[in-house]
Amino acid sequence: MSYSRILKWISGIFELVLAIPIVGGAIVIGTGYSALGFMLILHAVTLILSLRNQEAIYGSVWGILTSLLAWIPIIGWVLHLIAAILLMISGSKKTKRYHYPPNQL
Repeated sequence: MSYSRILKWISGIFELVLAIPIVGGAIVIGTGYSALGFMLILHAVTLILSLRNQEAIYGSVWGILTSLLAWIPIIGWVLHLIAAILLMISGSKKTKRYHYPPNQL
């Protein structure tokens, strides 16, 4: 299992915890919204590793979008839930190589 798939599972579990309505809101507000910044960095690292391994990037891209918009109460809950589902789906798939243009990092 590649590091990007492991990080997809880890970030998917974190997103799932943040999708729990009162618990996720308490974590985000209690950390002064720095939990969203941490998730943004985690998704960016996962995206870079996925690009290098030529794996699917839709979960990480959705996670970055979620980290940027999750401060909106109801929309944040929906975005966290969708991001968790997408990350766990892409993390559970066997590595299928995608051909992105070379040297675009």
